[in-house]
Amino acid sequence: MNAPSVQPLIDPFARAISYLRVSVTDRCDFRCVYCMAEQMTFLPKAELLTLEELDRLCSAFVRLGVQKLRITGGEPLVRKGIMQFFRAMRRHLDTGALRELTLTTNGSQLARHAEELAACGVRRINVSLDTLDPDRFARVTRWGRLPQVMEGIAAAKAAGMKIKINTVALKGFNEDEVFTLAEWCAAEGHTLTFIEVMPMGDLGGEDRIGQYWSLRDVRARLAERYTLTDLDERTGGPARYVRLEETGQKLGFITPLSHNFCESCNRVRLTCTGELFMCLGQEDKADLRAALRSGGDDSALEQAIRGAIARKPKGHDFDYSRQKVEGQVSRHMSHTGG
Repeated sequence: MNAPSVQPLIDPFARAISYLRVSVTDRCDFRCVYCMAEQMTFLPKAELLTLEELDRLCSAFVRLGVQKLRITGGEPLVRKGIMQFFRAMRRHLDTGALRELTLTTNGSQLARHAEELAACGVRRINVSLDTLDPDRFARVTRWGRLPQVMEGIAAAKAAGMKIKINTVALKGFNEDEVFTLAEWCAAEGHTLTFIEVMPMGDLGGEDRIGQYWSLRDVRARLAERYTLTDLDERTGGPARYVRLEETGQKLGFITPLSHNFCESCNRVRLTCTGELFMCLGQEDKADLRAALRSGGDDSALEQAIRGAIARKPKGHDFDYSRQKVEGQVSRHMSHTGG
């Protein structure tokens, strides 16, 4: 390994890049209607970075100042041998170079892996869960079973992990579950975050505009029952938080469409094929796989990373305001990483 680089990653707008989201697979055992078409064509396995290559890339980012690593997919826990990667990343937590190792998951494989994830230093996880109704869950995920996910969430809680529930607000689907979800999360000690559906990828006939439910409306619905106090908490991420005074719980809103959250963006996204997207809502990318497989040392890889960060844009172009999908990007969320 090379000696640590002294200069941190700073983008053209003076934002320090300290957060890397890594997609380890584009595959998933669900087919959520806002994320994938039911009949998906996945990448050939030969195109994916190996676990060793993922280790080398993530380690380079850690040397360059990344302090938070989130593993995503697809569904990251369906990647064969993925726990080998988590065990390898543990060393960066042990040295203090990495502050947090976490993942976003649909929960389907958590019951099997929760204890080992906790042993690898994973302290917090995000679980995607849009409904507590089994029939609706089967409909929105197409292939998922709610009891399996609830078992996984319980296993993660028992292993000592903090859980954030990510709920996509879907018009005409879970509008009547806002209070149910909030009350369940309060009872279980989970943080709840609502997310606006994002215009990414062809869904095979699903209606983007028909799915979109502004979080302004979600907040107004919550205010019918709760007193919402805005919190100053900023993590560099997209969520804006409130406290529900009646329950004391923290609740987040991620609003890429009704409120642009780009001004404090501290993150970039690495795909399972080694493409680095400097912005979720832009098409520009850097091919780090080429630098990784060039046969050179890590200095060439670090130079490629720095060159990519120098192209990070100020923000995305998502826009539903004219009742058509402006700023839609062609790739699916499962390709970039959720």
